[in-house]
Amino acid sequence: MEDTLKILVVDDDEVNRIAVRYALNEAGIQMELSEVSDGNDALSILRTTAYDCVFLAYRLLDQDGLTLIQQLRSSEIKVPLVVLTGQEDKQTAVKLLKAGATDYLSKSRISPENLAQVLRSAIRVYRAEMQVTLAKDQLRESHEQLIRKNQELERQQQQLQIQNFKLSEALLLKSHFLATMSHELRTPMNAIIGFSQILLRPKFGQLTHQQADMVERILNNGKHLLMLVNEVLDFSKLESGRLDLKAEIFDISKVINLAVGEMRSLADAKNLSLLVEMDLQNSLVFNDPVRVKQILINLLSNAIKFTESGEIWVEVEELPTNRVAIMVRDTGIGIAPRDFKRIFEAFRQVDQTITRKYPGTGLGLAIIDSLVRMMGGKIFLESKLGVGSMFKIELPRQITLSSVGSDPPPLQDGNRVVCSVKNPHHSSSQARQTSIGYPKYKI
Repeated sequence: MEDTLKILVVDDDEVNRIAVRYALNEAGIQMELSEVSDGNDALSILRTTAYDCVFLAYRLLDQDGLTLIQQLRSSEIKVPLVVLTGQEDKQTAVKLLKAGATDYLSKSRISPENLAQVLRSAIRVYRAEMQVTLAKDQLRESHEQLIRKNQELERQQQQLQIQNFKLSEALLLKSHFLATMSHELRTPMNAIIGFSQILLRPKFGQLTHQQADMVERILNNGKHLLMLVNEVLDFSKLESGRLDLKAEIFDISKVINLAVGEMRSLADAKNLSLLVEMDLQNSLVFNDPVRVKQILINLLSNAIKFTESGEIWVEVEELPTNRVAIMVRDTGIGIAPRDFKRIFEAFRQVDQTITRKYPGTGLGLAIIDSLVRMMGGKIFLESKLGVGSMFKIELPRQITLSSVGSDPPPLQDGNRVVCSVKNPHHSSSQARQTSIGYPKYKI
């Protein structure tokens, strides 16, 4: 061994101590040797001084080696212990090893070779035991840390569950509040709109130009406010899962023409051309006509709102796999690619400031997105800033059982209607020209 070892010999027989010292010197062990003659002195010195190995006689005057080993281990004094016995006794050796001895050697076999071999083996075994003990301590500490972390994670999970429960409850209360308030607001708004329309009828009295203008403003603002209230009501129903599709067979071309007719006055007020092109081999669909109309009116409302000049096109066409596509194109301000996904979020508008130029609840596209998903359809968006936007809705001709809760009736050949309506002021090439170079986004 290269390092100088601190060795303690405990034996009440001086001849035995000399024999051990001689054998170690002859083996060439570099050492610092200490000797004591009784167990009490050994216990006292080992409590204050660290040794690399202890050679301990099994028989001592004041006590036996087994008792001393037990005292050392109970005092948590860790040191390699080699017990020197007077005879070969396997039972005694087993007791010594169980008590904490590292190794044992018969005094009759003490020689430089044997003593050096036992010394090296005892130190190796002791160091290995210390490494195992250290590893166990580290594992136990890691295990305790994991237990503490698991407990902390469980506590955090419980807090999250409580917070999620409170959040769900708050969202439910909010949805109920919005639905209730929207419903309560619709009653007086319908009255305001109804009485405004009555006042504008000639048979109820002739209004002056100024009075008629004020009543028309009341009527228009009432309709606008009712539309906003309806949006909040629809969204609250969608959010709480209480909005159901009421499907029936209807002519989609008629619904589209009705929606376009309702929005034409808004387009005319801004001198915008509102063009329609329908190319359908079969215009019958099984869906909710009210909601399909609502989708188109919301898209047209946005197109008119964000278009200052130019044209707005509505195109309807057949798609493979029994689907129908409705496209609304405009020459408006366009949408930046970074905002493509955000505009479909509830209450989200590109301009969130209170002084924004374009008013609204920010629910229109969120409602469209939810309705289209309920119908098993998809939304595609193409847009370019300063050029315009195109929203494309793809819907199945027959919405599925899960969407409406009952099997859709078959659209038989006897019900097929050929409908090909083209606006004389608009060619398909003009409509398709605006989509060139648009960034695309698929919902």
